[in-house]
Amino acid sequence: MSTLAQLQSGALHGASRIQISDNLTEFPAELYQHVNTLEILDLSNNQLSELPPDLHSFKKLKIVFCSLNPFKELPTVLRQCENLEMIGFKSCQIETVSEQALPPKLRWLILTDNHISQLPDCFDKTPNLQKLALACNQLTALPESLAQCSRLELIRVSANRLAEFPVVLTKMPSLAWCAYAGNPFCEVDAQDSVDDELLLSELQAFELKELLGEGASGHIFLAEELHSGTEKAVKIFKGDVTSDGYPEDEMRACITAGSHPNLVKVEAKIHAEKLGLVMELIPSHYQNLGLPPSLQSCTRDQFAEAFRLSQTMLIHLLQQAISALNHLHQQGLVHGDFYAHNVLIDEAGHLLLGDFGAASHMDCLTDQQTQAMLRIEKRALAHFIEDLWQQTDVDSECEQQFHEWHQQLLNDQIELVELLLEMDEMK
Repeated sequence: MSTLAQLQSGALHGASRIQISDNLTEFPAELYQHVNTLEILDLSNNQLSELPPDLHSFKKLKIVFCSLNPFKELPTVLRQCENLEMIGFKSCQIETVSEQALPPKLRWLILTDNHISQLPDCFDKTPNLQKLALACNQLTALPESLAQCSRLELIRVSANRLAEFPVVLTKMPSLAWCAYAGNPFCEVDAQDSVDDELLLSELQAFELKELLGEGASGHIFLAEELHSGTEKAVKIFKGDVTSDGYPEDEMRACITAGSHPNLVKVEAKIHAEKLGLVMELIPSHYQNLGLPPSLQSCTRDQFAEAFRLSQTMLIHLLQQAISALNHLHQQGLVHGDFYAHNVLIDEAGHLLLGDFGAASHMDCLTDQQTQAMLRIEKRALAHFIEDLWQQTDVDSECEQQFHEWHQQLLNDQIELVELLLEMDEMK
């Protein structure tokens, strides 16, 4: 993070990346000193409501982040930025997105938590689009031209005003990660909710200790249950909305998931000023299997430089992950964010699948729509297998088999139960 004073003093000379959060009300004129070098510009968390009409003079600009600013519309000057690939305007006050705002090289568009009710039907002009985050808006429909985005792999449309399942989701040939919970078409009768089956606990029944972790939707604390002295993990959701949708939907998904050896056990729910969940405490020696995607990889996980798996361990991990995913599907859930960075493993190779922020229930879908969502999640599994396979030393026979499974999943030619049986035979 840089300061306006540093920018004005010339201390950022030659910088390719500049991030300033300094209560700015206008675009700093000093940024033009970097017109020939700037590639990443982050002016999030300021008081900006417009960008200069000559922003396109920054010829190398690839990434613009302006989240948490009071924009009313997505600036149309963005389309004129010939090399711009990534746009992030999260939690602004955007109501209008016009065709003139979307640059032709767009790969990553983040418009989460705005007031957008309609999108332009021009996505056939953004063929490189891979990631589209639209959760927590006021959309009543999705444009049909999204079906022309042959590279679109991740979409978030949770917590909008979609009265019907957007069929265009089933027409995207590369879509692998999809979240749609929190829309009118998937509302459930409270009497049918599985929430009633889970113990209700009070936050006062726990002493919150150290912070164990923080995600998009909440904070996870080490907690002591006062009456028993038992250590638990307590997740407190941050607020009314998350980057993936509503906390209530994540809570319902966690509960629907039920019990499985490769899922974190949920023991109780908390209804207080903020919602929460009481979960079995995961031992501290469990580590994330992967790292989240980078700005460059966009939708694909990263791994630590020294990370390697043995062929035996790879198959062991995959069997557990596929078993957990198949269990979720049997419970009527799609995970929506099936990635290695949402998986924990210990030294013995025991695996836990977590993070249900993007999970969606399928009980609101037709049989055809349900099958389409399962096809989408198979693509996520194909990418999961490919990502891990590339971190493994495998023999030629095994490599050929993994390639075959990868293609079968992408083409919806194998069921998860069949895949598990075939992996058993490889042991």
